[in-house]
Amino acid sequence: MDEGGTKMRRIKYSFLAFLLLISASVFAHVGSPGVIFQGKAGPYSIMVNINPPDVIPGTASVSVYIDNQQVSHVYLQPVYWYAGDKGSPRSDEALPVKGTPGQYQGVVWLMESGVASMRVSVDGPLGKGSTVIPVMAVSTAQRTMPASLDWELAALGILLVVLMITIIGASVAEGVLLPGEKTKAAGRKKYIAMAVAALILFGILYGGSAWWNNWSRNYRRFMYKPPLAHTSILTGGSEMILQLNIDSTWLRKNDESMSYVVPDHGKIMHLFLIREKTDDVFAHLHPTRIDSITYQVALPDLPAGRYLVFADIVRWNGFTETISDTVTIPAKPLVQNAAYKSPVLFHDPDDTYVISNAIDNIQPPYPGKTTLTCGKPGVSEQLADGSTAIWQHAPNTPFEAGQVYPLTFAITDPSGKPAKLQPYMGMMGHAVILKYDGSVYVHLHPVGTYSMASQEIVQNRIKGNGKIPHLPDATIFRDSIDRMVSRIRSMSEDERNAWLNAGMTAMGGMQGMEGMVTFPYAFPGPGNYRIWIQMKRDGKILNSAFDAVVE
Repeated sequence: MDEGGTKMRRIKYSFLAFLLLISASVFAHVGSPGVIFQGKAGPYSIMVNINPPDVIPGTASVSVYIDNQQVSHVYLQPVYWYAGDKGSPRSDEALPVKGTPGQYQGVVWLMESGVASMRVSVDGPLGKGSTVIPVMAVSTAQRTMPASLDWELAALGILLVVLMITIIGASVAEGVLLPGEKTKAAGRKKYIAMAVAALILFGILYGGSAWWNNWSRNYRRFMYKPPLAHTSILTGGSEMILQLNIDSTWLRKNDESMSYVVPDHGKIMHLFLIREKTDDVFAHLHPTRIDSITYQVALPDLPAGRYLVFADIVRWNGFTETISDTVTIPAKPLVQNAAYKSPVLFHDPDDTYVISNAIDNIQPPYPGKTTLTCGKPGVSEQLADGSTAIWQHAPNTPFEAGQVYPLTFAITDPSGKPAKLQPYMGMMGHAVILKYDGSVYVHLHPVGTYSMASQEIVQNRIKGNGKIPHLPDATIFRDSIDRMVSRIRSMSEDERNAWLNAGMTAMGGMQGMEGMVTFPYAFPGPGNYRIWIQMKRDGKILNSAFDAVVE
């Protein structure tokens, strides 16, 4: 084979290995795998709730809600990133839900692990329309049988083996004799045949068991495993730097996959810090990438304590990933570390933090710092600039797990009029939801729980020529993305919002009623949750926090 052919084969094998790593290791958010979309399918306003399977192959449950429109048909089609539009299976029709006008329900098989999306097509009196929603197609669980069923199947298997050996012995001996005839030779043949049959059958059983165990090991090997990271605090002078290092031992040998990270909302990473157990301190930061596995950000004046760390990134093929860790922030800068080198970090104007009351105390701590009291549904909450936020949900009414709710917040300015909100990183609002025990974390927007960058990447893949995109050189790709992020940072706020808006493919991200922001979400399970809402007014980021009870 010539040198060019060898090089192409290496590229092909490297790309396939990259796909396997992506399918086994990426998963958005924590403890909240459902995907919710709110936007447009052509002329139709729709909301879609997708519950992906935790085992691949498996079925995804899809609910589609059509806003104030009677339509003829709703179709669902899985579109795999590696196969493209032409290589994906045909669509299935979602059926109307009896007694619930405008709701359609369908079940879609996801047969392959990897990057996937769900195309939702609507056909009705206004014509046809469709949209594509990114979906995680990864295995996160392994099914086991009840012990009682194990014993029942084992007993049936032993019975079948005994019967098979007996039948084979009888067919070789008695089966060739006349009725009532018996010979010693026939007896010997019977026992020899039974012994041979037993050896063959046990060999088949052993081979099947070995095959199954090997398949099970491979399944566990490629089952989703959360990325590991080590977060530390570097101190020098009056400044503290948070450094997040993705654990290189978690990556495979010579793995360059962490170089293939792309910006979402113009940021290479969205990092959230939430003080553990009390949830009274929340920060939304945007680190600078130092190298492929190292990120740094200057910390604001956060109170000391142990913090949960959630870092959201998006891969070049559209899959999002949340890296979780914990870090302890000291009370004040320590003596400068010998290994500390003062980095030249960009202080992002979109970085923000807020201090509120702890989950077990209604009084905000830290006198002298800007604090707020967490709101509840139906109760007005005072914000830092004198405006107010009201969660428009009936007071003292718990939420139901698994049901999609429009989490709607009304914002009024200090005069009591609906506030004129400005885009914050290209959206009319950002929200983070955390269950008190830290088992559920999700970063969502008015368009839903998916990444806008992910949707744009998936749509561009579908519009392509059907061929798998060439895997670019890791270093060249990383450098080009870093230059893009620097260019975005150098823009004015108006220029940046215009650039972000132009790149968004779903309707609704920059739109909404004046003084209103809505986040569609379905709480995955019962418990107590805290919700942080972030908006922008008069050039200032407004933070608010609310508590919710889910049954």
